[in-house]
Amino acid sequence: MKIQNSPQIQQVMKAYGKTAGKVKKTAGPKMEKDKIEISDKARDFQVAMQAAKGTSEVRAAKVKEIKEQIANGTYKPSAEDVADKILGRIRDLGE
Repeated sequence: MKIQNSPQIQQVMKAYGKTAGKVKKTAGPKMEKDKIEISDKARDFQVAMQAAKGTSEVRAAKVKEIKEQIANGTYKPSAEDVADKILGRIRDLGE
């Protein structure tokens, strides 16, 4: 039995040839622009960093003063101030 000369096969091949050559092009995937979202906490941190950069001279003078007091043995922070700083840092870690 010869399949190649069958009229039905020839009709199928013609129909396939007509549709196989027609390829519809579709639009490619949509490319969306990247975007960045910054959290409120990060924005607050950024503002604080900018403020800290602006006050570097004042802090340097204070650090120098405290270093001198420590060297002289005259630096005596209050127990309340030390406790407040410790508790404040513990609270900050919990957030």
